[in-house]
Amino acid sequence: MEIRRDKYLDLLIHSCGNGLIKVITGMRRCGKSYLLFILFKNYLIKQGVKEDHIIGVNLENRLNKSLRDPDALLHYIDSRLSSDGQYYVMLDEVQMVSEFEDVLNSFLSISNVDVFVTGSNAKFLSKDVITEFRGRGDEIHVRPLTFREVADFRDDYSQDMIREYMLYGGLPQVVLENDVNKKVSYLEQQMEHTYLRDIKERYEVRQDSDLSELVDIMASCVGGLTNPPKIADTFKSVKHSSISVDTIRLYLEYMEDAFVLERVTRYDIKGRKYIDSPFKYYFEDLGLRNARLGFRQVEPTHMMENMLYNELRAIGMKVDVGQVFTEVKIEDGSRQRKTLEIDFVCNRGYERVYIQSAYAMETEEKRDQELISLRKIRDGFRRIVIVNGLQPTYMNEEGVYIINLMDFLRDPEKYMEERV
Repeated sequence: MEIRRDKYLDLLIHSCGNGLIKVITGMRRCGKSYLLFILFKNYLIKQGVKEDHIIGVNLENRLNKSLRDPDALLHYIDSRLSSDGQYYVMLDEVQMVSEFEDVLNSFLSISNVDVFVTGSNAKFLSKDVITEFRGRGDEIHVRPLTFREVADFRDDYSQDMIREYMLYGGLPQVVLENDVNKKVSYLEQQMEHTYLRDIKERYEVRQDSDLSELVDIMASCVGGLTNPPKIADTFKSVKHSSISVDTIRLYLEYMEDAFVLERVTRYDIKGRKYIDSPFKYYFEDLGLRNARLGFRQVEPTHMMENMLYNELRAIGMKVDVGQVFTEVKIEDGSRQRKTLEIDFVCNRGYERVYIQSAYAMETEEKRDQELISLRKIRDGFRRIVIVNGLQPTYMNEEGVYIINLMDFLRDPEKYMEERV
């Protein structure tokens, strides 16, 4: 049984024949090559495309070293083309070819050639590939496996599966591995020897220890508001190390470029404006985050929040942190302005959904705590609280949807677009 990536496969299928270079981006080891060379190729063959009309080259493979020369690659592909039917050119790790832009642009004017490429490594991170083809490139950003993709593959929709997913994440190699020790070893090795090494080599980072410490700090503060000055204070007080705010800002950008972290901006809902700082950061894969901390800081509230963020991004939602302001009466009778947070303000086109992540709402006090910020929103968009455990899905008397985590993970699109 193969892992299915239906959403991304559909995107590739619908991009065929659009006259653009299809650029598949995403973090290392998230399954870009599998999507292109297995799933998409198999689809084409099932549609009747002859195999000799599918020209695939893995440029990372040493056997194809000679094709890293732009003229050699151009000649190789050109020699396999004719005027007979549609051709599909697939290049894996295209950045390994010098002047690859010229090679790919050479095929844009050929009507019966469709070009698909992936790219990511220390010399040319995948985020950069798309910038070389602005106006001529169609980006398809691939993320690690969602919970539903993993659960479908395992045929296991259980609370144990949720816990396993929150612990080990959705990198395909981890999902395929049954041995826990091997899962852990793989995640630890990938974080240290792939993602961080790529960043160090690409940007010539000399202070290895500072970068490593920063990763640890970011892993510890998932779901918390932070910014470079606050992180610099943490270095001084906890790590007894001095690092400049500018260096921290650069290192965070490097990790975003490598798709290890994503930054989330705060949004003033009533004022309808963005607030510059502080931000929240989430890991694109929870397994990498947990491995970095030795699987010690596995607070379920933070892991669930990070997981929901990734699920929302996977279905194409733009996600911000929401804020509403209210006035509360204090002991001396005066009124004080208080900031209330909404975990996720989700936007896609004209759609908007407000979401709170609540690991548990076991008491009336906890229920009020999760609902108070949503009560302050009066714009008519859907308001949701997602709760773990056996809490049934329903709509309360205030029009807020209380959704069981498993129900949401089974079909997140349903709760973004329909009423319960």
